[in-house]
Amino acid sequence: MRALWWMVAATAAATSTAAAGVLRSATWGSTREERRRSLPGDGLARAHLCANRAVTVPAPPQDVWPWLMQLGQDRGGFYSYEFLENLVGSDVHGVRHLRPEWSTRAVGDIVRLAPELPLTVHEVTQNEALVLVGGDPDAIPELFTWAFVLVPTADGTRLHVRERYRFARAHHVLVAPLLVVASAVMSARMLRTIRRLAVP
Repeated sequence: MRALWWMVAATAAATSTAAAGVLRSATWGSTREERRRSLPGDGLARAHLCANRAVTVPAPPQDVWPWLMQLGQDRGGFYSYEFLENLVGSDVHGVRHLRPEWSTRAVGDIVRLAPELPLTVHEVTQNEALVLVGGDPDAIPELFTWAFVLVPTADGTRLHVRERYRFARAHHVLVAPLLVVASAVMSARMLRTIRRLAVP
């Protein structure tokens, strides 16, 4: 009986630790207020999973914005771990300088995660917000939204990134923790790199 009790206790502790790790991954750098705040793209569909990441950039929004415009497999990449992206066939060849021909995006533009994995620009407000969507908001049920929001602060700019996932199949929820952790690793690197690049 005592052995069973210890087994239950150990399992509960491991589960709690894992859950805490996933929670930290889903909220990296963001504040409670930011996580509660409504952002562009939130109204597209109810999400089964939401992740918020944020970083303060010591530069005004207009200096951060051009780097967001270059996001994409066929543009400047994602400012993250390219060798990991390319291990799964993304074929990313990022750049760390601004290219004038990549300075704008329009609603309906395609932003590729990989050659065969497109996202669509759903909303773009210069120096304020870029919202990308995977899937069809009119068809649902499976949908992914990726919002990049710039908020001016006394220290420069708060770059807040929100990912929202709506799953079409119940078993997709089982892989959600792995998705959150993997996304956190890549997103944290992306935000740190943008912070470095945006400072004149």
